[in-house]
Amino acid sequence: MTTVTLPGVYTPQDDTALLLRHLLHEPLPAQAEVLDVGTGTGAVALAAARLGARVTAVDISWRAAFNAKVNAMLARLPLRVRRGDLLAPVSGRSFDLILSNPPYVPAPAASCPRRGAARAWDAGHDGRLVLDRICEDAPALLRPGGVLLLVQSALSDPEKSLRQLRATALRAEIMEHHPITFGPVLRSRNGWLRACGLIEGEGEGAGADADADVDDDEKEELVIIRAVRLG
Repeated sequence: MTTVTLPGVYTPQDDTALLLRHLLHEPLPAQAEVLDVGTGTGAVALAAARLGARVTAVDISWRAAFNAKVNAMLARLPLRVRRGDLLAPVSGRSFDLILSNPPYVPAPAASCPRRGAARAWDAGHDGRLVLDRICEDAPALLRPGGVLLLVQSALSDPEKSLRQLRATALRAEIMEHHPITFGPVLRSRNGWLRACGLIEGEGEGAGADADADVDDDEKEELVIIRAVRLG
């Protein structure tokens, strides 16, 4: 079922589709407890609910939390929606599966936006302001054998995510590398990303070679990280 996206809420895109695909291949125990962190429209959370899971969806945005509730009502699916900062609303609980498509886009601003649409994607100079918190805090909420599925950009250092998760005794690996072309946000930051060394290529010159360089510059790689809490 197609979800409704209200004004000011992140529209499901390639990263959402990638996370959904891996969710559908994830074996879940009966009556699994699932957490969707940064739920947005609730698209991923509702996909988990359709699999029979008991799902809690969290978002810091009032609009997103309301949007997820609307989509749950339209789909006639049970969904517990909590408004709050990442894992804080579910402190003390445990889950069989944690899903997250968090803000991960490197940005010129050092801090995350406090309001506006960019809050759904901007995450500091290295794109890790939210990723670091999830990698540090999510493992404690996983049950033995529980799984974290996390999507991020290769621009925001997936190897650091792996190191952080493994430091908490999780078995973590990259499940898929998925190339996509830059969207409007990254295209607008091409020069800044190059100056920071986050993408290669000068993007200068003339003729067909220059066009090829620009095309190569404007490709991003999404990755899916799967981390398991060993018994």
